[in-house]
Amino acid sequence: MATLAELSRLGTGLSTQQLQHLQRLVAWWGILADLSFSDLLLFVPVDRSGEEFAIASQIRPTTGQTLYQDDHVGLRVSDIDRPLVASAYGRAEVIEGEVPIKPTNRRASVMCIPIRHEDQIIGVLSRELLPNFAERRDPGELERTYLEAFHQLAKMIAAGTFPYQDNEVDLEQVPRVGDGMLVIDPESRIQYASPNALSTLHRVGVLGNVAGRRLADIGIRHPAIKAVSERPRAVVAEIESNDTAVQLMGMPISERDVLQGSLLLLRDITELRLRDRLLVSKDATIREIHHRVKNNLQTISSLLRLQGRRVESTEAKMAIDESVRRIRAIALVHETLANETTDDVSLSEVAEMLARTAQDSFTSPDRPIHFEVHGDAGLVPSDIVTPLAVVLNELLQNTVDHAFTREVPFTQGRTGLVEILLDRTESEIRMAVRDNGVGVPEDFDGDSQQGLGLSIIRGLVTTELTGSIEVRRRADTSGSEALIEVPLPRN
Repeated sequence: MATLAELSRLGTGLSTQQLQHLQRLVAWWGILADLSFSDLLLFVPVDRSGEEFAIASQIRPTTGQTLYQDDHVGLRVSDIDRPLVASAYGRAEVIEGEVPIKPTNRRASVMCIPIRHEDQIIGVLSRELLPNFAERRDPGELERTYLEAFHQLAKMIAAGTFPYQDNEVDLEQVPRVGDGMLVIDPESRIQYASPNALSTLHRVGVLGNVAGRRLADIGIRHPAIKAVSERPRAVVAEIESNDTAVQLMGMPISERDVLQGSLLLLRDITELRLRDRLLVSKDATIREIHHRVKNNLQTISSLLRLQGRRVESTEAKMAIDESVRRIRAIALVHETLANETTDDVSLSEVAEMLARTAQDSFTSPDRPIHFEVHGDAGLVPSDIVTPLAVVLNELLQNTVDHAFTREVPFTQGRTGLVEILLDRTESEIRMAVRDNGVGVPEDFDGDSQQGLGLSIIRGLVTTELTGSIEVRRRADTSGSEALIEVPLPRN
């Protein structure tokens, strides 16, 4: 579908509102092409003279043979090349005729429809097909009905009443003409039902001939359907019966502001809704698993804390406390996943929770430390966030233990500051932890350190996440910083 920017690049001089009207028309491209069994081309004037046009959009039908094998979008033509287009644009009326198709010089039957927006013609819709389309075979009732529906919509395009101005329907998710179509009169009686529409109605329990019957009589009573006849806009609704789900889209047909009836497209979406329910059930199961894992981790933490109260060794108590904090960091990720519908987690949200936990655990009135999170790495796969959460927890612990001793910098009312900085590029996630503490020595070598915390950090970052870590003294001020870079998985 042509975007607003693509239409603007053609240099048409049309206003934003006029370009938006053309974009809405292109959104209905597929339905119009299928109803007309034709290729559709959108011509927009390059200037106000109407002597040169650019092809802004093109679509081929799914209900018939295409006339064009190549793409014409962006091609510029003159009024001599396309006299019918120029005539429809200049005279503001529908023009029909034949034109030669280059390079084969085959002749095509063309209907050029002026596109009106408010009181101005802003382009031309050209319906193009082989001239012997109707002669190759005897057109049946379905083809005649489709073509009549297209001609009614063509009149609305020329009158400026189509596409619908306040349409909010997502046309990527609606039925197509081939799925099934009902033609409805102003009293909601069915005038025609395509074979596929009849098959769909049979699946919801509507049997026998439906021609002449009202929608309400066959069980289609959705309140959204009534809105089709109240104002000129498309309406989408769903009905369910006999374990079958049917999606409906109503399109009102009007002439001179008088409702002539409507087209009702419908398709069986039972399998689609079944897949949706299975996905919802699967998501709920996965969230429940994360919830239970979180609960189990909290239980383990509680057991460790109980055990820690019974041991007398100070070293053992510290080891148990550190293990509890590591388990809590993993539990935070599972808690976040239990509340999400995807397998991705906001890294900044996890960092905020860890920062709050550190704030509560490591600070006191005589040892004030403030934790801040800056930046955002967006949603990150959980298999990356979980080890990063453990890494961040270790860095915060090490920072508190080594950067902020009991003597410094808590003098003269000074407050310690720990900053967590997050960033993301197309290929990697960057995380930094900075402090204003005493700082590591100038010759500090993180790879040679044998402490358990740094060993865990190195193992998770370099081995599990195949990333890199650097711990260094800050050059601009006192304190240290740990810089971590982790590659993102390729799609």
